[in-house]
Amino acid sequence: MDIMSFQDLFRQEATRREVLTTGHVVPEPERCVQCGICSYNCPIGIDVRGHVWQGRAVKDSHCLTCGECVARCPRGVLSFQRTNLFDGRTK
Repeated sequence: MDIMSFQDLFRQEATRREVLTTGHVVPEPERCVQCGICSYNCPIGIDVRGHVWQGRAVKDSHCLTCGECVARCPRGVLSFQRTNLFDGRTK
């Protein structure tokens, strides 16, 4: 059994939280078979499959970044990629 220290646990949780709050779900459309499992498992009802079909990242303001679509994709087509939400904005 692998014992994890409190600091290791905190580091992992901080990294996970950072990815979820600063990233978008990004597809690899050429690998997608349009099964729709991603959209079916979205708790908000976002048409993730439609985003993949169009080759667009899921940048819907309602997206919770819960990771259900990423986790449920049988082909591993979806992933989280970090984005800078403030790029291109002026002060």
